[in-house]
Order: sequence, then C-alpha cells, then structure tokens
Amino acid sequence: MGNKFHSGSGTSKPNALRRQLLAGSAALPFVGVTTMSSPVAAQGATKTLNISHQFPGGTIQAGDFRDRLCRKFAESVEKRTKGALKFQVYPGSSLMKTNAQFSALRKGALDISLFPLPYAGGEVPEVNIGLMPALVTSYEQAAKWKTAEVGRLLTKSLEDKGIVILSWIWQAGGVASKTKSLVLPEDAKGMKIRGGSREFDLMLKAAGASVISLPSNEIYAAMQTGAMDAAYTSSTSFMSFKLEELAKAFTSARNKSYWFMLEPLLMSKQIFDALPKDQRDALMAAGAEMEKFGIEAAKDDDKTAALAYARAGSKVTDIDATIVDKWRVIARESAWKDYSEKNENCAALLRAAEKVV
Repeated sequence: MGNKFHSGSGTSKPNALRRQLLAGSAALPFVGVTTMSSPVAAQGATKTLNISHQFPGGTIQAGDFRDRLCRKFAESVEKRTKGALKFQVYPGSSLMKTNAQFSALRKGALDISLFPLPYAGGEVPEVNIGLMPALVTSYEQAAKWKTAEVGRLLTKSLEDKGIVILSWIWQAGGVASKTKSLVLPEDAKGMKIRGGSREFDLMLKAAGASVISLPSNEIYAAMQTGAMDAAYTSSTSFMSFKLEELAKAFTSARNKSYWFMLEPLLMSKQIFDALPKDQRDALMAAGAEMEKFGIEAAKDDDKTAALAYARAGSKVTDIDATIVDKWRVIARESAWKDYSEKNENCAALLRAAEKVV
C-alpha cells in the first residue's frame, strides 16, 4: 500500500486543488471527486477517493494514530472492494486548510476527512456537542454514543447537512501550560487559554480565563509567541505538535478527563450516495472496524503523553473525579446552558447525551 497513499507534499496536485477550492469551485475535476450529475463508476472500474486531515503524516505502521487510522481504513476498504476503491491521504492540511474541510465535504468538493467535529460549530451549532466540557468523561461512555439516542440524532443532523459519519473516533485531552499548572477552575483565572470549542471556551470564561480560538496545528506558534499561556487538546496532538518543548506544566488525561473530543471520519453524503451499495457497505464496515483501534490508540497516547512531558521536564498532574465534578458545575451553568438554548435540536442532543452514563 506504501506508494498508493499520497503524502500531499512536494507535488503540484494539492496546490492545484487548493487553488480551485479557494476560487470557490464546488467540485474538483481531479482524482477521487465526483458530483451528483456524474455517473456512478462502471462495474469493475477503479475509483480513487481523497482523505484529508490536519495532523502530521506518517505510515500505516508509525506516526500520529489519526493518520495511521486513515491509512488502515483505506487499506481495509480497498481489500473489501477488491481494489474498486482506492485512496490518497493528505495529512497536515496539505490538501486544504483545516477549517475549510467541513464545508468542502458538504459541497462534495472533498471526499473524506478525519475532522474534529466542533471546529464546524460556527456553521452547524449542533456539532459542538462533540466537545462539551465534562459531558463525556470516559472512553466507555463515549463508545456508547454511536448506538444511543444521541448518536442517532447527531447522525441525522449531519446527514441533513450533507455529511455521513464513517467512524466514531473519540480522544481525551488535557492541558499544557507555559506558566503554571492548570488543574482546578480557579487556576484558569487571568490566563490566556485555547479550549478547542465554543462551549469549552464558555466554561473557561466562566472560570475567569481569556480564550483564544484556533486549530490544534496552530497551537505551537501561538504559545511560542506568548499569544496564549495554555492550551487544551488531545493527548495525541500534545505529542505530534511537540508542545512539550514549550510547556512547564501538563495536566494529563491518563486517569480522568473532562475534555473529550469527537473526531470522526466523515464523508461527503453527495459522494457516498453516488457509490454502489456494496462500496457504501464496505466504507461503513471499515469505519466500524477502525473504532476499536481508535480507542486503544487514544488510551495509549494518554499514558504516553504524560510520560513524555515528565521526561521533558514539565510538572505533570493527574486529575480525579472530584476535580472533574468541580469543572462540571461551571460547565453546566455556562456551556451546557448556552448550547441547549441555541435551538431545539441542540436541546434534544444534550438531553440525550446526559442519559449516556
């Protein structure tokens, strides 16, 4: 599979694609992109789909597990379809900018993305349920969402917006700080912090922090320049983006966490619906297969990140259920309240999510 997966760097194709997207093209006349008016690929024909994500690239055996997951998914689908579907993986936002990917999926201008769902909260408020502070506090609880009422509601909400969930990927996270440990709510007062979603930012504001909003692949530069004091993100991103080079304190997710991000593998419904049923079934089956790998890899990274930051000289703190409860009190009165008042869909999603324990 090695040379089938395109890294997206050092070639002209990603740049050409990016220029067309920025010019407002709704569909790309390149490999792996179709439109609703395009005929479904003939039986036996090979079709190549593009997978985009913001995380560092690697191989199917090594590197950021989210990139590896995309490559393992691609390998599984290719095997299931006997080569009728092939893939090119573009890591590091090399195909298009991070925040453009969700809209591109909706328009059919991008096939597949492993995407932190709350990044699209400005476009579709419902998706901010994917990083609601202190709502999900364990991988076991997170794994129940897919088949619970909240999962069905979220799936429908996304399909109504033109997006299909192929694989439910969750990650716990903590916080790295350049100044002091950020463990209890009172520690946040006066700090400039990146939370990762509008709702998480609302909770931090309620705790007395100033907030900064940007994708995780831009955290390093912001911390390096002093634009922010601390950042929440997933354990995997803490390592992949080398934030241990800047951090003096690290609050780990290896014991408990109140930061759980839904980072699913998403597909354009327009592209998905144009495929034959056997290929659609192969995509969904491979996506489900990846969920076990995703949870195991995320848990491993929670432990590995804590050890890596300790080795780099950071003061590492683990939190317990009592600390999670303190944050939940603030979250319920700020983030949860604001989200449920957005619209009835948001209110229904939050009610359904609270039933999953």
